[in-house]
Amino acid sequence: MSKTILVVAEHRDGALRQVTYESLHAATLSSTENDQLHVAVIGHSLDNLTESLSSINAEKIYLIDHPDLQQYNPEAYLTAVMQVIDASNPDGIILGHTAIGRDLAPMISAKINAGQISDVTNIENIDEQVVYTRPIYAGKAFEKKVFQSTPWVVTIRPNNIAGADSSGEKAEMEHIEYAKPASLRTVIKDVVQNTSGKVDLSEAKIVVSGGRGVKSADGFKPLQELADVLGGAVGASRGACDADYCDYSLQIGQTGKVVTPEIYIACGISGAIQHVAGMSQSKIIVAINKDPEAPIFKIADYGIVGDLFEVVPLLTKEFKKALG
Repeated sequence: MSKTILVVAEHRDGALRQVTYESLHAATLSSTENDQLHVAVIGHSLDNLTESLSSINAEKIYLIDHPDLQQYNPEAYLTAVMQVIDASNPDGIILGHTAIGRDLAPMISAKINAGQISDVTNIENIDEQVVYTRPIYAGKAFEKKVFQSTPWVVTIRPNNIAGADSSGEKAEMEHIEYAKPASLRTVIKDVVQNTSGKVDLSEAKIVVSGGRGVKSADGFKPLQELADVLGGAVGASRGACDADYCDYSLQIGQTGKVVTPEIYIACGISGAIQHVAGMSQSKIIVAINKDPEAPIFKIADYGIVGDLFEVVPLLTKEFKKALG
């Protein structure tokens, strides 16, 4: 019997975020040949997304466009998603394990009485069952889980599942009129963004992070230069954030963001377990530290023992040459 899987898309600055394409692929991995793939796109001025939406391989795209949905508001977004769920009647719902997805998914699960698996890093079919893998104990172990009933809700960790390919087929578009709640307990007046650069930290393929070893806010400048050359983002350890060297929006670790880039460059970071929990699943880890006994070298694929203020500018210079 065929089923329907709904992907809740995320977008920014007129384009779908990479985690949306990864969610679409996750939906494909969670389905069989005859299943239906639906997509929910919620926000304001969605006409700007026309080009991105044309690349979606799905049977139907539901659009809810309203000024109240310009910025993420939990109550407003939940109302909109429930409208799409009523129209789509999905067996499964997939979101990115982002700030929005982590907040929205449990509310959806509670509303529709669904089981939920969060922070999924791999999906596979074993003995005709879809098996979801997620890290536990701060990434020290993994567990495999399956759903015994529908509906279900899944959030996937960015940069772990490959993005879906564009089929060139145009999905059917359906506009749903937003049913504005009588009152909202929270109203978003303004959003002030503190970001390290043009690349989203949670989706960056390359991350250059600094710890207490950067010594000051100015110490992050060579890290930002290296990240710019590599097309990556800058992150930080909790120690650097606590020392007021940078904003907490850059914090990576158990109480910060969890990142899984292709390359993670740790500069002046000792390798405390709290920080390692947020980056240990990176595909390649490069550590730069003056202390040869620093714990970060135990998990690093490549280690450079030296002063980051000498090593990082040299790396930047050489990468500029290599990348033209």
